[in-house]
Amino acid sequence: MANAKPVAYVTGGSRGIGAAIVQALAADYHVVAVARSAEKLSAVATAAAALGHNVEAMVVDIADAAALAGSIETVIEKHGRLDVLVNNAGITRDGLFMRMDDADFDEVIRTNLKSAFVAARAAARAMIRAKFGRIINITSVSGIIGNAGQVNYSASKAGLIGMTKSIARELAGKQITANCVAPGFTTTDMTEVLPPQIKEKVLDLIPLRRFGTPEDIAAMVAFLAGPHAGYITGQVFVVDGGMSM
Repeated sequence: MANAKPVAYVTGGSRGIGAAIVQALAADYHVVAVARSAEKLSAVATAAAALGHNVEAMVVDIADAAALAGSIETVIEKHGRLDVLVNNAGITRDGLFMRMDDADFDEVIRTNLKSAFVAARAAARAMIRAKFGRIINITSVSGIIGNAGQVNYSASKAGLIGMTKSIARELAGKQITANCVAPGFTTTDMTEVLPPQIKEKVLDLIPLRRFGTPEDIAAMVAFLAGPHAGYITGQVFVVDGGMSM
């Protein structure tokens, strides 16, 4: 039976930017939050419930293509629809490229790029039938300007941009949009472990003189998912405080 509310599927929804996206969408969507940690997903769902919103937690390893596609098919079968897909989950395996081994390169590409392809392909089937959909991929300024020590990560995020533009062209005739959001330096668990001197150097590069918050990114995602973004597709929205301009 179809869900009365539009349904959004968010990968990496247990912490950081993903958790903020889940909360930003939860008021208007039935959100399926996906991650590997059941405990962290439960905390996100509990926080949403405290605000009167319903978040469905689903434990999935997005690097497992069959499991990822299967989870999306399960959501579509259960709710009868899938309106919004947010590919947010990602990993880093940083290191100078001359010392980077194949495993670290392949793992980042598989998790950050191939998973988004697998998810979009699975979600698009329901969106095409409905002649409506929003695909939003979280890329990075590293995919636009590059970043030393992140050849694998930058390649995955640059690939995500090209893939999104191609998907946008293929699905536009079905009224399905595909866009990217490219965060700059955003305060998350991933960035909090960086040494203070590195953070100071990065802050010097940001004209707005502050790091981004997960909520800054989530606000752009919520806009692209919403009714006012129906004429926007194939675009990359950089949310970085002016760092890459």
